Amino acid sequence: MIVLAIDPGSRTAGYALLKKEGRKISYIASGILKFNGSDEFLDRVTDIFEKTQSLITSYQPDCIALESLIFVKSPTALIKLAQSRGVMLAALGRDFEKKVFEYSPNVVKSVVTGHGHADKEGIQKVLKQYLGLENFKTHDESDAVAIALCHLLSEGRMMMPAEKKTKTRGKGLAASLAHKIKEPQV
Repeated sequence: MIVLAIDPGSRTAGYALLKKEGRKISYIASGILKFNGSDEFLDRVTDIFEKTQSLITSYQPDCIALESLIFVKSPTALIKLAQSRGVMLAALGRDFEKKVFEYSPNVVKSVVTGHGHADKEGIQKVLKQYLGLENFKTHDESDAVAIALCHLLSEGRMMMPAEKKTKTRGKGLAASLAHKIKEPQV
């Protein structure tokens, strides 16, 4: 199985491809995608879409693993990150239905290092020990390798595909109290 992992971003994104055969995990490639340098986000959308599709076409992965949205202090930055992630998901097309997995940063850290609050250096140390990798261009690249490794180590069991995950929602207060709500008599 080949997994393409992406650490989304609106100006750059990290990517990594790892392969699992039996119990052996091996490195294929990793790097960063630099998007159009325009200050206007909308000018980068096409570039984000095309570079994501190019990765898929070049490497033909079996599944995709993404980092889920994280808390950021700036609402504007969060909106751009969410939009970039959406463009990347659109680039996957229908070929990856039920083959897209997402992991929170703490889950990635926990699976890869055994500690959910590990720092970037701790993650890179494990990647060096486990895969022999070092000298990453950016933290985006090493984060993407960690996301791919997390997916292969957990084999997708920790998080359901994005589509299934959304279907399991709705078990909140309204669903819990649905049996107590009486339908109006007509």
